[in-house]
Amino acid sequence: MDFLITHPLWWHWVIFGIVLVVAEIVVPLFIVIWFGFAAILVGIVALLFVTSFIGEFGLWILLSVILLFVWFTFFAPQSITESGQADYRLDTKGVVTQSIPHAGRGKVHFDIPVLGSSEWHATADQPLEKGTVVRIEDVSGQLIKVKKDH
Repeated sequence: MDFLITHPLWWHWVIFGIVLVVAEIVVPLFIVIWFGFAAILVGIVALLFVTSFIGEFGLWILLSVILLFVWFTFFAPQSITESGQADYRLDTKGVVTQSIPHAGRGKVHFDIPVLGSSEWHATADQPLEKGTVVRIEDVSGQLIKVKKDH
């Protein structure tokens, strides 16, 4: 057993990587999979080149960090800020059905119900005419603040 710990073979890394990739099914965070892919890559490197365990372990850590960085920087879906309320997102679009005057209230209709209702009283920082497409900017109690969608 001591030999396996101090002198892992290339296929140990590949098996370890496959176990981590399969573990992603149980823990669906889409993070563990990158550790698995890094381990498989280390196994391939160990097959092609003579390396030490410390070098392989360091390479595994380095590849894991690089793969995670690349995933989160370029490919991970960018989540839109949730408001913290039940069932709406700040990108929810609606149409002004009653003009919103400056520092006043109007009404907005949302195609997707927001907190259980499609029609809401709304305010805005600028006057908005009937028919203007808007997005939710903030929710304060029973009043939704909207802004013109660009």
